This record gives sequence, C-alpha cells and structure tokens, in this order.
Amino acid sequence: MVEIVFAAVGAAALLVLLVAACLCCSRKTAPRRKRKKKPHNPVTHFDADTSGSKGGGGRDTSGPKPPPPPPWLAEPRAAPSTSDAAGMSKGTFTYEQLAAATGGFAEENLVGQGGFGYVHKGVLAGGKAVAVKQLKSGSGQGEREFQAEVDIISRVHHRHLVSLVGYCIAGARRVLVYEFVPNKTLEFHLHGKGLPVMPWPTRLRIALGSAKGLAYLHEDCHPRIIHRDIKSANILLDNNFEAKVADFGLAKLTSDNNTHVSTRVMGTFGYLAPEYASSGKLTEKSDVFSYGVMLLELVTGRRPIDAGAADHPWPASFMEDDSLVEWARPAMARALADGDYGGVADPRLEGSYDAVEMARVVASAAASVRHSAKKRPKMSQIVRALEGDMSLEDLNEGMRPGQSMVFGTAETGGSISEASGSYTFDMDRIIQEATAARLESGRRDDVSFSGEMSAEWKQPPHRVSR
Repeated sequence: MVEIVFAAVGAAALLVLLVAACLCCSRKTAPRRKRKKKPHNPVTHFDADTSGSKGGGGRDTSGPKPPPPPPWLAEPRAAPSTSDAAGMSKGTFTYEQLAAATGGFAEENLVGQGGFGYVHKGVLAGGKAVAVKQLKSGSGQGEREFQAEVDIISRVHHRHLVSLVGYCIAGARRVLVYEFVPNKTLEFHLHGKGLPVMPWPTRLRIALGSAKGLAYLHEDCHPRIIHRDIKSANILLDNNFEAKVADFGLAKLTSDNNTHVSTRVMGTFGYLAPEYASSGKLTEKSDVFSYGVMLLELVTGRRPIDAGAADHPWPASFMEDDSLVEWARPAMARALADGDYGGVADPRLEGSYDAVEMARVVASAAASVRHSAKKRPKMSQIVRALEGDMSLEDLNEGMRPGQSMVFGTAETGGSISEASGSYTFDMDRIIQEATAARLESGRRDDVSFSGEMSAEWKQPPHRVSR
C-alpha cells in the first residue's frame, strides 16, 4: 500500500516538473516571435508607391494625386500612367507635351507654314523626332482637315507614306504629330539654288517610291483615298532619298460604290487635272494627272509653272509656254517616236541616264497627263511600267509610244494644241475666280506650302481653293 502511495506522489511530482518546464520554454520563445512580426516589409511599401520614388517611410502609400485634366480639353481623360507619360500609348498628346517638345513652338523650330497652320520640329521625351502640325484656330477648313487626317492616316501604314504618330485636341486647338522626315522635299532638292544636280538613279527611285505610296492609297485602302494635292513639295525624302508621300489634309475618301467626288477645287496650279479644274469632279485619275506632272519635273528639272526662270539652263524657246504640260506633250511624242530623249531630259544631267529607264518614265508621264481621265492608267499600272513589268504598249492601251492617243489627240478628236488650249483656259478661269474670292474675303493665307514635315519651308506655286 505504501509503495502505491509513493508511486502516485512521484508521478504527480514528475507531472508538475513537466508543466513547469513547458511554461519556462514558452516564455523564452515568445519574444522571438514578436520580434519577427514587428518590422514592416520595405519591398511591399516601395511597390505600393506609384510615384516611383525610392525614398520615404511611413505607411501612407497613396503618393501624390495625379493632376486633373486641363480644362481646355474637349473631353476629360484618365490621368496618364508612367508607361504612357510620353503620350505614345494611344497616340494622344496633351498640348503641354507638344509645347515642351517644340520648345514652346519656338520660331527656330518652325519648318513649315501655310493656309491651314504651322509645322514645328519637335523631340518627344523619349528622343523621337516628330513634325508637329498645329492647325490655325477658328478655321473651318483646318478642323475638317484635322478630322480627315486623324481618321484616314491612323489606318494607313506604308513605307512610302508619312506616318501619323499621334494627335492632340485641346479646346479649339487641333494638332497632328507626324514622323519627322529629315531630308526635306523633292521640290527643294530638284529646284533649290546652289544644290548638287540630282542624279538620274535617285530621280527614278523617287518616282517609283511615290508611285507605290499613291497606288496604296488608291487601291489598297478601304475606303479608297484620293490625295488631291500631289506635287513635288509633298514628296518628302529620307536620308537615303526614299520618297514618302505627305500632306493628307486635302485627302478625300470615296466609298467603293462611288466613282468620283464632286467638291470645291483645292490643289496647286500647274498640277491640277483639267476635269478637276473645270468642274471639281474628283477621281483617282485626278491624282494620276498630278503625279504625271511631277514625273515631268523629274525628267525635265523644270517647274510646272513659272517657265521664265532666268537661272534655268533651258534655251529661250523653252520659256515661251506657261505650262510644263503644254510644252511636254509634243516634246514627249517626238522623244518616244524617235527614241531620242535629249529634247526632254534635264540639261543638267548632261546625258547621264539610262535610255530604257528614261523611256519608261517619259511614257508613264505621257500616259498620266492625258486630257481624258478615262484614258489615264492606274497607279498600279504605272508602278509596273516603271519597274519594267509592263510593256509601254500595254500602258498606252495597245498604241505605240509616240502616237497621238498618248497625249489626248485621238481621244478628244482635236489637236494637241486644242487640248492644251482647253487646259490653259481652265487654269486661267480658276486663277481669276480664286483671286477674286481672296480679294473679296480679304484672306491672304490661301497658299500652298512645302516641306511641312521636313526641315525647311519654301514658297511653291499658289494653291487654289474655291
């Protein structure tokens, strides 16, 4: 019995000792757990700091509040994140961003101006050079141009077309942002004083590149796009002299079931197609005519108008005509018939050109400036002809190069001089109407402009708008 009592007492004592040991251990480990939970995780705090700051303590992770949208914006927009701080995420910019990019639209950054507004060179925050085209405030034409360009160019992507980078709507302000094409314009390099003579291979490359860009607008865009103001001043050049067609402010859209657009005449004297100048009837073939005039510039080195330039190397007899097209039609007919292009080629080339290539360009120009729009080729056909993938007879609908149909004689039932006279009459009438309209309204800004998205502005032939 005594043994049982001692055993029970021993077990109880052992149990007490075990409990005491457990309590002692728990008191020693508790402070360690508290010290482990006490510190704040600094990585979590930094990630929550949307301002991107690396410093600062405390638990207020809200950071500075983004500023509200400027009151002059047409529509409120969400505050930009750091990823689109340069305005590039959706192609939209604030006016402040563009002002900063252009040095406050400084005069030294002004590279172009005209009836619709001003163009400044700018550099975005990421270092990308752009051309910032600011339309004139309060101009109904400017607003229409802006809406058309944003809608059209945002869908157009081609290596021979100037790309739209973005835009800005700031109250009444309308601003377009283009890629900056650094090597000025075809007009500048072809007609600028004191510049090296543009070699023939470069001229051919520019002719082909601009033809491809225009063909894309006419045949690969949906809806189709009519440029309306093709000219050498709207052909920008990169550092490799690759052509980029610019200035879609005068572009017109036509749905697939419409063959033409009747509208007020807008374009540049010397480039206007006769049917467009006389009636305002606009088709892709109107662009083809203007492109043909530009080809004549590349071939002859002569401007479309102002033939009396004293510093040009052509003989005095060349200066008698007011229009390059009028002079070129019979001259091209003789050249294509005889195979001798010395009478049409730029004298500054001194015969340094490939005769086969010259024949392709002259034939393409001749077909493009036909008086009848229906007889002019498509731009895709011109591309094939310039590349040598289409015979000149196919380009001229089975007629041998040099025959009268190339220039409009057979198609109009009259002579070359009659067709040219009709064109001159149309031009004279349009000039008189445009001059009278400007005098009546007091507007003096309705002129064409060149080099908008390039590096230098130069006064080209007058633009007509009626």
